[in-house]
Amino acid sequence: MDKANEYYATGRRKNAIARTWLKPGKGEIIVNNRTMDDYFPLESSKLFLLQPFTITNNVGSYDVKVMVKGGGISGQVGAIRHGITRALIEADPDLRSVLKKAGFVKRDPRVKERKKYGQKGARARFQFSKR
Repeated sequence: MDKANEYYATGRRKNAIARTWLKPGKGEIIVNNRTMDDYFPLESSKLFLLQPFTITNNVGSYDVKVMVKGGGISGQVGAIRHGITRALIEADPDLRSVLKKAGFVKRDPRVKERKKYGQKGARARFQFSKR
């Protein structure tokens, strides 16, 4: 691989971490050594993942290789989108203003709230009995 035109970035969302490599190419996206269509069967997740490219008019101009672990499908898709955004900014710093206005640059800080002791869940309590 040619390291001169390859851009690396890490994306995070919920418990998912995506290591993303971007290089000029014909728009191939490989996730965990599988095609994007194979890894994410839902069309909505594919559209969500491709948003940074559509906003910057770079659809089909970069090949993407992603290694993602942790979390579920939506967390992984969000982490990949974050990683692609960061790698695009590294490739072309002029795209930062467009991506920032769309809200892709900032990591989504929302994570699952922990369960508390003496309770059923994070907020749910055990049923109270007066007698």
